[in-house]
Amino acid sequence: MNVKQYLQRIQIKEDPGLNLESLAGLQEQHVLSIPFENLDVMNGVPIPLNVQAYFNKIIKKDRGGFCYELNGLFHWLLGELGFSNYLIACTVRSGGNRWAIPESHASQIVELDQPYLVDVGFGDTARIPLPLTGEVRKDISGNFRVVESGDGYFHKQKKVEGEWVTRFRFLNKERQLEDFAEVCHYNQSSPDSHFTQRRLVTMATPEGRLTLSGNTLTITENQERQKKEVEESQISKLLVDKFGISIRN
Repeated sequence: MNVKQYLQRIQIKEDPGLNLESLAGLQEQHVLSIPFENLDVMNGVPIPLNVQAYFNKIIKKDRGGFCYELNGLFHWLLGELGFSNYLIACTVRSGGNRWAIPESHASQIVELDQPYLVDVGFGDTARIPLPLTGEVRKDISGNFRVVESGDGYFHKQKKVEGEWVTRFRFLNKERQLEDFAEVCHYNQSSPDSHFTQRRLVTMATPEGRLTLSGNTLTITENQERQKKEVEESQISKLLVDKFGISIRN
C-alpha cells in the first residue's frame, strides 16, 4: 500500500502536517473524492476485513465502500501519516427510540490537542473533525456536535429543524478491525440489512451531495433538493459521470 497514491486519490498534493487543519483537510477531501457505496454488497461480492483489499478496491480501482472499508482504510492512512488514532464501534439510531444492531458502525477517534470524532463512512455526515466536548461545528451539510450522555456514551448529533437528533452513539473505547467480523457479515448478507435492500451511492460535493438510492438520484445544492428517476440502462453511465465509479475486475 502506498501513502502517496492514496493522497493523490483524494487530491492532496502536499504532505499534510500533524495538526487539526491538516486533519480537517484530509477528511473533507476524502468525502469529496471517495463515495460511500454498497455496489459490491448488491452484486454479491464478499467484503473482507482486510485493509489491503480496501486499498486495491478504493485507491487502485477508484471505487468507494461502506463504513468498514472507508473508515478502516482512512484509519490506516492517518496512522501512516503519524496521527494518533484508533477505531471505535458505534450504534446507529434508526429512527425514534429504535437503534440498529449494537456497535455495527465503524468510525474512529483521532487524538490531537483533544480527541476528535473523524468519520468518512457514514454518508451524509460532518466533513470536519468533531470534538467530544459538545462544541458545535458547522459545514455545508449542517450543524454537528458530539455530546456525552452521562452513561458513558457519546452521541454524535445533527441539528434538524431546530432540534438536535442523534445519528449514532459510541463508547470511547479502542476497537480492532477484526472486532467487526460478525456485523460486517450481517450487513453484507442478511436480507434484513439496510445495505442489501437497494443500491446506495452517495458522495459529498462542494455545494452539497449526490445520492443514488435504487434508481432515484437526489441532487442537493445549498440545502435545496432535486430528485429524478434514472432508467436502469443509464445507471452504469451515471455511476461513471457523477461518482467516478466504473465496475471492473
